Amino acid sequence: MFFDISLARHRRFRPLTAAALALGLAAASGCSSDSGAGDNTVKVGLVASLSGTYKPVGTDLRAGFELYLKTHGNKLGGRKVELIVADEGDGPPTAVPAATKLVKKDKVDVLTGLVSGGSVAAVMPLINQAKIPFLGSNARPPVKDLEYVWTTSFMSDEPGKAIAPYVKEKVDGPVYAIGPDYQGGYDELRGFTDEFKRIKGKLANPNGKTTWTPFPQTTNFMPYFADIAKTDAKAVYCFYAGKASIDFAKQYAQSDVADLPLYTAFVTEGSVLQAQGNAAKDIYSVLNYAPDLDNAANRKFAADWTAEYDTQPTTYAMSSYDAAGVLDKAIADAAKDGDVTSETINKAIAGLGQIDSPRGAWEFGEKAHSPVQTWYLRQVRPDGNQLANVMVQDLATLGG
Repeated sequence: MFFDISLARHRRFRPLTAAALALGLAAASGCSSDSGAGDNTVKVGLVASLSGTYKPVGTDLRAGFELYLKTHGNKLGGRKVELIVADEGDGPPTAVPAATKLVKKDKVDVLTGLVSGGSVAAVMPLINQAKIPFLGSNARPPVKDLEYVWTTSFMSDEPGKAIAPYVKEKVDGPVYAIGPDYQGGYDELRGFTDEFKRIKGKLANPNGKTTWTPFPQTTNFMPYFADIAKTDAKAVYCFYAGKASIDFAKQYAQSDVADLPLYTAFVTEGSVLQAQGNAAKDIYSVLNYAPDLDNAANRKFAADWTAEYDTQPTTYAMSSYDAAGVLDKAIADAAKDGDVTSETINKAIAGLGQIDSPRGAWEFGEKAHSPVQTWYLRQVRPDGNQLANVMVQDLATLGG
């Protein structure tokens, strides 16, 4: 669903030192919380992949949330925060017991995180039963009951939907679609193929459907690249993240299709870019964030992040940082009206309006409780003495 919101134009900048940091906003204080952590303390449970294929993603989710706390006096909405972190692993089998412990034993007021779309779907019954807000900070599939469900990231089909028109315009011929065979892969590729076909684009896949690679066991992509070479593909679109994206990019650069333009979601995002090295050069990606966006919120975030980790910030870290920012505002608003509880925090999230974010201004849409936001085309290019995902242009405003 398309929306128009006022967004500042973006120019490139390079974060340098922590000296460029802006002053943090003073948080409002309020009444005592009903959580088991004591007066004026809010318990936040964060579930993320701290082991397995998506460890790089989960690590950034945790780091983004922790960075916000560190730069805001370890308080949200004026309340002290007890952050309890649990390991999601590779999906539902480990995510569900991790989230269950946080909700039922630790009695958190809010749940955030979750890397896998499958994990989100599996944890939903727990969220609805406990009636606590879930503020997801990575891509999310559609869910039926949205009362307690929000995301500061995006809906899983949006990256492909945002880049499809650009690919159709730039590529003179069929495009080959390939991705991992799990829920996140299905959603990401569906967004691209549905939109691409709608605007009369043609897939190079022999059956006209996406090619799926078994997850997480696929580490050798060369047979798939050999199959692509047998088609009339003029470009490739894919989605991979974590370790799989390193294998995919490195092998692609050595394959028979290395000369075909590669358009992706996530493949070069985060610490994987350093592991990919020169194999990632020139790869295009679509995301809701680029570390060189020039706005006040991003200058602060990127400088804080660079000072802490000496790397470029990622969309994973940014979305989790924003999740903490949303809770900061919501808890402050809830405190103004009375007790700070799971229910009052959830109600306050619904009434927040526009969020000032490193990605640019956004707001929650009513249809999916996901950000209405700008999507960007990036390309891996030299930035100083290292490779970086450099913003090329705005692509679309999506969300709802």
